[in-house]
This record gives sequence, structure tokens and C-alpha cells, in this order.
Amino acid sequence: MLALYRGEEVSAAWMVAAALGSYAIGYRFYARYIATRVLRADPTRATPAERVNDGVDFHPTDRRVLLGHHFAGISGAGPLVGPVLAAQMGYLPGTIWIIVGVIFAGAVQDMVVLFFSTRRDGKSLGQIAREEIGPIGGVAAVIAVFAIMIILLAVLALVVVNALAESPWGTFSVGLTIPIALFMGVYLRYLRPGRVAEVTVIGVALLLLAIASGRWVANSGLADTFTLSPRTLVVWLVIYGFAASVAPVWLLLVPRDYLSTFMKIGTIVLLAAALVVTLPTLKMDAVTDFAGNGEGPVFAGSLFPFVFITIACGAVSGFHALISSGTTPKMIQKETQVRTIGYGAMLMESGVAVMAITAACVLDPGVYFAMNASPAVIGDTLQSAADTISSWGFTVTPEQLAAAAESVEEESLLSRTGGAPTLALGLAAILAEILGGDAMMSFWYHFAIMFEALFILTAIDAGTRVGRFIVQDAIASVHPRFGRMRATNWLPGIALSSGIVVALWGYLLWVGVNDPLGGINTLFPVFGISNQLLAAVALAVCTVLLVKSGRLRHVWVTLLPLTWLAVVTLTASWQKVFSGDPAVGFWARRDQYQDGIDAGQLLPGAQDMDDMRTIVNNATLDAAISAALALLVLIVFADALRVCVRAVRNPGTARLRESPHVPSRLIAPAGLIPTKEERAELAAAGLGPGGGIPEQSRGERSTAKVEAGE
Repeated sequence: MLALYRGEEVSAAWMVAAALGSYAIGYRFYARYIATRVLRADPTRATPAERVNDGVDFHPTDRRVLLGHHFAGISGAGPLVGPVLAAQMGYLPGTIWIIVGVIFAGAVQDMVVLFFSTRRDGKSLGQIAREEIGPIGGVAAVIAVFAIMIILLAVLALVVVNALAESPWGTFSVGLTIPIALFMGVYLRYLRPGRVAEVTVIGVALLLLAIASGRWVANSGLADTFTLSPRTLVVWLVIYGFAASVAPVWLLLVPRDYLSTFMKIGTIVLLAAALVVTLPTLKMDAVTDFAGNGEGPVFAGSLFPFVFITIACGAVSGFHALISSGTTPKMIQKETQVRTIGYGAMLMESGVAVMAITAACVLDPGVYFAMNASPAVIGDTLQSAADTISSWGFTVTPEQLAAAAESVEEESLLSRTGGAPTLALGLAAILAEILGGDAMMSFWYHFAIMFEALFILTAIDAGTRVGRFIVQDAIASVHPRFGRMRATNWLPGIALSSGIVVALWGYLLWVGVNDPLGGINTLFPVFGISNQLLAAVALAVCTVLLVKSGRLRHVWVTLLPLTWLAVVTLTASWQKVFSGDPAVGFWARRDQYQDGIDAGQLLPGAQDMDDMRTIVNNATLDAAISAALALLVLIVFADALRVCVRAVRNPGTARLRESPHVPSRLIAPAGLIPTKEERAELAAAGLGPGGGIPEQSRGERSTAKVEAGE
């Protein structure tokens, strides 16, 4: 703030310092207060993973491995793409929201939802809403949750397609992580149970080999084999999503997510270290003119509410509530671990978002806008792009744009929208300063592209599995004869529900790939609004549960972020549907292109009349989806308010649907590093650092350790 007041340049290292310091305080004090005083996590209560432990979905998992799985599951496109796009408003608004938002909203939602789902046999958010709020609000919540989840998965998959299309290096390296994960799952389950450190070393070594071999494949005769078109990638992603949803959780999902976490965290830590060593300055303005006039070339709309909607997952994400009420509560060993896994993993994701916006803001602003503005705005030549961007006050020359593309061995960087290429260029520029210089720019750029694809792909497999849980619960609730659909060991039910989920998001993905205006431009606004609406639904459900459990003095913990998100998301929904600006409002865009069709005139973005009609249809679909989701969420809010008022007036009528208390036999630390008391307890029980169930015989003890994922 002192540097801003004096008009001095601001070092990117201050962003790292501000984030890490804030995270440490939030985790140490605020998260502990919520876990102990608000939620009252009980270490003596058996979790669903311990009680059910069917080896398919319910499986007590070492907290270190589960943290990696959870982080990988929640980390999708949002913390990478959203902050990069929001950089057009300046580095200050986005950075403040990322840090403040995660401490008081995003991490709180993740931890509280994880706790309440664990108390209810790992039930999904929609099912919890139906049981705790009532049939009207509950059904609205289920429909909203499932629809939003399909949209989120489609957008996540679209970012993967955009990153891997025509990239043999990325496709080969990312594809190779699947057999590596399968090997790790079998290794940890059967070959060397309990050897987490051992399998970690092997997995990381194989991952590095996959990255290195990807570059070799890209420069060999195999390049054509792994150079896939966007449409081909859609098919492969659908097949992968189905397989990951059907396979046992220990075989593919957990080891793959755990493996990818090392690459994610390693890259982000390396980037943070490079920022501290090189101390680059932030070249983007603290607050740009686009924040006020709403005429940004990257996305239209003013700072409020669109910077909050665009950043999405970096500060608070409704998608996380699906993971926190999906796979993770079925694998957590102890209730006391919700702070480490729920709150801690979200802080890690927020750190990724801080690194993303920082990487974008150390680039020359002219290059940034050249990469993120559409051809309709800046033209399709270097000269037209340079002239247009310079007229905005950000000086850039055609030579600079050509040199930037040449440095990473790309023909052009113009209009590489979606955020991923911008982040890759920023990462490459920072890392090349300490590792290899200009000669390594191309390597780091393509490494970053592959890193982003791997980062996002792990959210697709976890999300598809959660969608399968929702479909199974919904079908089973229709009639008692369908009750078997809820069984986790009935393969036909698992296959049917998984097929429904991948077919739905696969269809939206196909629409996005073939969209004339670019799928990311069409779907990302809906993605951002839907994601935040889902977070509001999750916080509303948690608020109801706090009120019904008699914790009125602590209800502000979820009520304050709920109120903020409701205001932001409903305002954004209204503007996206009804704004008269075609760059903002879906209906206005629909009318603009429909008028063009009626007049026989081609408008920017369309090559022919078929494209014009496609744009009209997509705008109509976007408007309908946005309006319907907002209406469903309002129904949830109204019914939740009714339940809360009744619980306050007549506390005796409030009934919680918690699972019965069953004493826990499992011993495990609450945090990543066991305390002195926890180490003594583990030693007395003859258990290792991963914990487990103490038994009398050595054979029984070994079996218990395997079940605990040690």
C-alpha cells in the first residue's frame, strides 16, 4: 500500500508474502475456531469410511494421501483461468478477493460441508438438502446441484481440450499418468501395503519420465499419433470420465489425484520461489479503467459483480461442495481431519490462484491483451492488434508480439483466449529467468500447458464420480424397487448412472467445441455464475444445519459469506440475462444476431448463416439456463429461511438426520504432522504415522493398516 501511495513499482514477491501470511493466520486461528467451537469435531466418533469400508467408495485413507486426492479433486480450471481473465481489471481487486474470499468463504464452505456430509454417511449435498430442508427446497437443490455440476464438468473438460488439442507432448504425458496411477493403486493395495513414501518416490519418478518423454514423442515419428483434434479429445475424455467413475476409488481416482498433486504443488512452489528470487515487478496497473467502464476486451462488465464471478474457484467454489460431500467424506479417517483436508486444501488452491494472477500481471500488458482479446476486437494481424491495444493506453508493437510468439516456438499468440496460454507464458517467463534463460522459454511454456491440463483433468474424474452418486440417490428415491441403485457394489447401477453423467456433460462439451464464438467465451460466464450459485446453496444448507443444531451464536460463520454470494451471483445472473449490452446480456446478444439473420448480414464471429443461427441458439440456451438456475436457488433460499425460522421459534421440532454415534476404534492424527500426544498414542497402539485400528494379532493389525490406507 505504501508503494501504491508513492507511485512506486510493486514487486510480485509481495503478493506471495501477503497470501502466505494471511493463510497462516486464517488456518491457525479461524479454522481452528470453526472446527472446535462451531462444528465440535468428535475424534471418538467413527466416520463412514471406518463403519462401511466396502473397498469401492468407502475406504479409510491416510490423511496425507487424502489431502492430495481432495486437493486434486477440487482443483480445476477456476484457479488457473479465472484469475488470469480477471487481471484485465488490474492486479489489486482480484488479489484482495482471492485472499480474503478464501479465508472467510471458500475454505469455510469446504470444511463445513465436509463435516456435515461425514456426519451423514457421506451423503451428497443435494440429498442432505432434501432431508434437512424439505421436499420443495430439497428437490430444487438437487436439480440445481446436478445441473450446475454438469455445466462445471463441461467447462473443465473444455479447458482440457483447448490445452491438449494438436499438442502431442501434452496428450502423451497426460495420458501416461493413467497407467502410472493404476500401477500405484495396485502397488499400495496389494504389493507393498502401507508404503506411502515408497510409492510416492516411484510415482513422482515415473511422472517426471512421462513429462520428459512427452517432448521426445512430440519430436519423433509418433507425433502424428498423439496429435488429436478437439472432437477426438472429446470422445477420449468421455471414455476416461466413465472409466474413472466406475473403477474402485483406490485403483485409479486416489492414486492419480495423489500423483498429480505433486506436480501441481511442485510447480506452484517452484513458481513462488522463482518470484522471490527474481523479484519481477507487476506491470499491469493496480486498477485499470476497465474496472469502472465495464468495456473490457477480455470480458465485458464492471468490477462488481464480474470480477468475483470470473475468479470463481480461486476464492470460493460451489464445485468443491460436491467433492466435500462426494468422495472425500467416504474416505476420511477422523472428523478432526476436516480442518486439514477441507480448509487446508482450499488454501492451497487459493495459493494457485494468487500465482496465476501474478504470472499474468508480470507480463507486458500489451502482450496480455493481445493474447486474451478476441479477433473481433483487435483484428487478426499483428499491426491491427498493436494499434488497437495502444489506443487503450497499453503500448505494444508488432515486433514485440512476434518476438513473444517466437520465444515459445508458436506461430502466433494473438487471441489465445481462455487464460491457459497466458498463464503458461507468464510461468515460462518467470521460470526461465532462474532455470535455463531464454533458451528454455519454449520448454517451460509447453510444460505449463501440460501442467494445466493435468491440473484440470483430475477434477473431471472426481466430479463425474460425484455426479454418479447424485444420480444413484435420485433414482433410488423414486421408488423402493429402485433402492438397489444406491448400492455401491452393484455394477449395472454404477455403469448406468455413470453413463448418464458423462453423456450429459459430454454433450455440452461437444457444443462448446463447435461453438463459433469459442466455447470458453460462451460457457465460462455461465460456469462462473453457476459455480457461485452452487456455493450459495451449499452455505445455505450449512446455515440451516447450524440453526437446527442450536448453534445460533455461531451461525454468522456461514451466513455472512452466504449473504455476500447471494448478492453477487443474483446481480450477475440478472445482468447476464437482461442487460441491454450484447457484450454482457444473453438476450441482447440473441436479438442482435437474430436481427442480423433477418437482415441477411454476417456479424463478427460468424463465418456464415449457420454460425449466426448457432450463436442465437447458444445465447438463448445460456439465458434460459442462467434464469432457471437463479430461480431454483431462490426457491432453496426461501425454503431454507422457512426451516430456520421454525427451528428458532420451536427448537424442539428441529430434527437432524445425522447417523447414529458409533465409537471409533481407528487411531489417526488430526493434522499432517502428529502432535507429541498423537505420536505417543500411535506408538502405544503399535501403529505407524498413518494410523489404523489396533488389533491383538499381527495379521489383524496388518489388515487394519491396509484398510486405513497406511
